[in-house]
Amino acid sequence: MKPPARVGAWVGAVLTAGLIGVGYLGWKLFGLPFAPFDLFDFTARALPGAFVTFAIDSMVRVSQTLQLASTGSAAKLAEQTLAVGLMLAGGTAVAAMAFAALALSNESALLFGGVLGSMFGAIALIVANQLDRIAPGDQFISGSWLVSGFLLWGLALGWANDRLRAPSAGATVDARRQFLIRFSRGVAALTVVSTIGGAIAGAFRKTVAGIRWSDANALPNASASVKALPGTRAEFTALVDHYRIDADTRPPAIDARRWQLRIGGPVELIEQPLTFTLDDLRAFEPMHQFVTLSCISNPIGGDLISTTRWTGVSAQRLVARARPGPRATHVKITSADGFWEVVALDAIRRDERIMLAYEWDGVPLPLDHGFPLRLYAPNLYGMKQPKWITTIDAIDHWEAGYWVSRGWDREGQMHATSVVDVVSVSAASAAGRAILTAGGIAHAGARGVSKVEVRVDDGEWREASLRDPLSGTTWVVWRIESPVTNSSHVVSVRCYDGDGTLQQDEPHARRVQRT
Repeated sequence: MKPPARVGAWVGAVLTAGLIGVGYLGWKLFGLPFAPFDLFDFTARALPGAFVTFAIDSMVRVSQTLQLASTGSAAKLAEQTLAVGLMLAGGTAVAAMAFAALALSNESALLFGGVLGSMFGAIALIVANQLDRIAPGDQFISGSWLVSGFLLWGLALGWANDRLRAPSAGATVDARRQFLIRFSRGVAALTVVSTIGGAIAGAFRKTVAGIRWSDANALPNASASVKALPGTRAEFTALVDHYRIDADTRPPAIDARRWQLRIGGPVELIEQPLTFTLDDLRAFEPMHQFVTLSCISNPIGGDLISTTRWTGVSAQRLVARARPGPRATHVKITSADGFWEVVALDAIRRDERIMLAYEWDGVPLPLDHGFPLRLYAPNLYGMKQPKWITTIDAIDHWEAGYWVSRGWDREGQMHATSVVDVVSVSAASAAGRAILTAGGIAHAGARGVSKVEVRVDDGEWREASLRDPLSGTTWVVWRIESPVTNSSHVVSVRCYDGDGTLQQDEPHARRVQRT
């Protein structure tokens, strides 16, 4: 008797889980390609921009609703979980169809499985290459890893089908059931061990070497007279808490020894094409900037916004060395993951703060956040600032970047926004009076914040006290105290940018009830 499709689905699910577990270990331990993430990213990039936007916004809303500690980490985990789940479902479905097909023929199951596995291994290898997930020089090892993994999956699928057939009268249903149990236990043990090993290896790989700048230095506004109200978010974001939102379930493969930044373009647009190693860039006089970076998908009051100290080299200096010709109007900045953005040359020439950063808080950028090089451009959301940069090419026209081509805002300029982080009410006095204290942050990109106003319930707007910011491109911490009588209040905040323009978004409100 030939095993039915439902048995094939079970075998496929077990084997695919094992393939995922071993692949996870190889990724975390040696940086090898991880097929579930690569296949997911390849599919996502082929989807309509509106669908991708909806998916990102939905993940952010769910994270906010569930009040998760880190929206960025939760969204990335959800994305990665979905990728693993889809591959598990796909492997299950393919195995079920394979068993159904084998039940209708006398084809060798082992040969059939080997061909099937080889085919999927080849697809996974093509996808990894298309996404630049294989570092230069690692093609043979990475390719062999991918193809052999899927080949073994297919061979194991065919072998299981052969074992589950009834070639002799002595075979019984119970014997087949016992085989399935032993088979499942063995593969499950491999899955668990490899997954735990991958998690341990990943924890060690995330360790950041070096002394952080903030560990040995006081912030530039440490002596400011206005102090942050306890409960306000940290003025300087710890690196482990810095948000991360990008188009990848996992970062691209970067070989630091071989990585180079190439500045070039057509010969008629650039006079002196250049190539820099990371050591070459570090040889320039470094720029240090305190920067607040925000995601365009960050909801009011959300945590997809962070502040730290960036170090790098001014794009102005590098572009000037390459001597763009008079016909060059923009540069196209491309990343190792295929992301790209276009920046006007006039903007680079006007603003030396546009920077190619290689460190934050005094330590090298980690791979998850753009190692070895990422762009910082004042006043723009993160969607306009590529990570993992590999090339800068002079072009003679504007063109839509990665997200703009998918329907996102062309300019990507940060909106002025203000947030209530903390509200408290003191105990009422004998006269029934109490003191409400509130605090939070306001941000308007490089335009700065000139004023923050707070309203309690339906009262009048009152100006809050502002703490000196870390720089002209960081958020501003505000606080206010107000006498109140009732026990329940709604506190609203709004801000004005450096030009005195009121924020366009609705004021952020927060309710507090004295107990």
